Amino acid sequence: MTLPRLKVYRHDRGSRALITLAGEIDAATAPQVRAALERCLHDGFTTIDVDLTTVGRCDNSGLRVFLDASRHAAGSHASLRLHHPSPQTARLLADTGSDLLLL
Repeated sequence: MTLPRLKVYRHDRGSRALITLAGEIDAATAPQVRAALERCLHDGFTTIDVDLTTVGRCDNSGLRVFLDASRHAAGSHASLRLHHPSPQTARLLADTGSDLLLL
């Protein structure tokens, strides 16, 4: 039995959704993240907070998902923010200038 590499939890409160991710975000798991964020937008949430406290690593494919979701959110008059990134993820965001958009 293999353990899932990423767990996705969602908690809704009014017009806000909190997505908590646990594991690693890479090419194999990015579609899970994309689906969760798209579902939030589809369900009409105007604020999407993503808690990365228990994400050990996020690669470029995960970054692409967050940037795409942020762009789609803005087009729907919604917002997406990342919270508590690991040092590695924070460096990735800073190095690409994405921190200004996502944090």
